[in-house]
Amino acid sequence: MDKHDLLAIGEVAARSGVAPSALRFYESLGLISSTRTAGDRRRYRRAVLRRVWVIQAAQRVGLSLEEIGAAFASLPPDAAHTRREWARMSRPWRASIEKRIAELEQVRDDLDGCIGCGCLSLQRCGLYNPGDARSEDGPGARQFADGA
Repeated sequence: MDKHDLLAIGEVAARSGVAPSALRFYESLGLISSTRTAGDRRRYRRAVLRRVWVIQAAQRVGLSLEEIGAAFASLPPDAAHTRREWARMSRPWRASIEKRIAELEQVRDDLDGCIGCGCLSLQRCGLYNPGDARSEDGPGARQFADGA
């Protein structure tokens, strides 16, 4: 490996837009890896930029770092990956992403009926309490389906 193929943590941070502390955190989770110089400085292969991008993209669609790590486990950690490898790795995410898209579309569609209502009637709220399902849990505050 040519030393010019290695990037310092600051270079990876600048190119990816991810803070050095996040890169160190990703490394502690095994999502990315680095080598060390004689002075104990981190050096990353250029291919890490693609991994960091995938981590960021996956998090934006709601995937956890645990899910991302499980998918990355099927790929060699230090190599530039092929399109086929990336497709195979991300295949398990499709169902989760499709579900999230459907949920977001439902929220978008339900918001049209919520504008101006003030959400004071949880008995009628189609967004957080469709069919007054929460009333079965008894009186008092309750968590919504997503745990919020």
